[in-house]
Amino acid sequence: MPPRTEAATGPATEVHRFGPVQRWTHRTTAALMSVCVVTAACLYVPQFAELVGRRDLLVRVHEWAGLALPLPVLAGLASRALRADLGHLNRFGPHDTVWLRAALRRDKRRSARPAAKFNAGQKLYAAWIAGATLVMLGTGLLMWFTHLTPLVWRTSATFVHDWLALTVGVVLAGHIGMALGDPESRKGLRTGRVSRSWAEREHPLWRP
Repeated sequence: MPPRTEAATGPATEVHRFGPVQRWTHRTTAALMSVCVVTAACLYVPQFAELVGRRDLLVRVHEWAGLALPLPVLAGLASRALRADLGHLNRFGPHDTVWLRAALRRDKRRSARPAAKFNAGQKLYAAWIAGATLVMLGTGLLMWFTHLTPLVWRTSATFVHDWLALTVGVVLAGHIGMALGDPESRKGLRTGRVSRSWAEREHPLWRP
């Protein structure tokens, strides 16, 4: 009987995508964001508010979850792997422009959408959600400490906070919808490994 090869035993068919720090940072951030979204819905939608009640408690949970939202990423910066991934997300190359043009044309051919470890859509989402989180945190603090700012500041902060929260909810719904349509991507965040065939098909410029 010939010896079993690495391909036959399995490891060669999968590649490492995310380590424990990246996965737990994503999970913790997602949990805190979910708390913020759910409590915000209960605070602003009358039907939800009537079902839940206890508005003061919801306000406190929403405030503290919002304050804690940046903490998982800040703590994860101690990991070299997470810093490397943030560097990939923050760096746009010529292939990202090609990817975006193909997306705008609704060209779904894989050859028309070259991507490294993260595609251009993921990079734009990461940049947008990071900026939105900081704006939400700043406007939320202005609304929380009402005695420190004039009325016009608080009014403006409330307007920005409320409308940006609605936009965040819509964008998150799109993000979740795309994740539900890509089981292999979810597997990468759950186990840290993805199939080599998926990596070569979806991220051909990525060299694990």
